[in-house]
Amino acid sequence: MSRITEVVAALIWEHSRFLICQRPAHKARGLLWEFVGGKVEQGETMADALIRECREELDVTVRVDDVFTQVVHQYPDILIRLTLFNCRIAEGTPKLLEHHDMRWIHPHEIPDFDFCPADKDILALIRERF
Repeated sequence: MSRITEVVAALIWEHSRFLICQRPAHKARGLLWEFVGGKVEQGETMADALIRECREELDVTVRVDDVFTQVVHQYPDILIRLTLFNCRIAEGTPKLLEHHDMRWIHPHEIPDFDFCPADKDILALIRERF
C-alpha cells in the first residue's frame, strides 16, 4: 500500500457562502475546484500547515478552528488523508497567488462546479448540514 500523505484544507465561511479555489491548469487535477490547503511538511502541525498554505496561496491569515471532517482518498498518483478544518479569515482579503480562480459559493451551488474527487464526500456533507 502507498504511503499516506497528510493534506489539510480550509472550510472558510463568509456568511452563508464558503470559499473554493480552482487548481492551476498545469498541476495534477488541473482546473478542478478544491478547498484551499496543501501538504503538511515535516515537523509542522496541521494547523501550522494550514496557516502557511493560506498565506502562500491567498495572502490571508486564518484562524484554524475545529475539524469539519477527514477523508482518505487514493488518486492514481498519491494516497491522501485530507483533514478539512473550519477556518475564519483573521487578516487580509483573499488574492489569487496560485489558483486559476476562486469563488464564494452557497452549498446549493456545489453541483455547478467540478471538484477534485477527494472532495466529493465532504461536499455531500456540507450540502446535508447547510
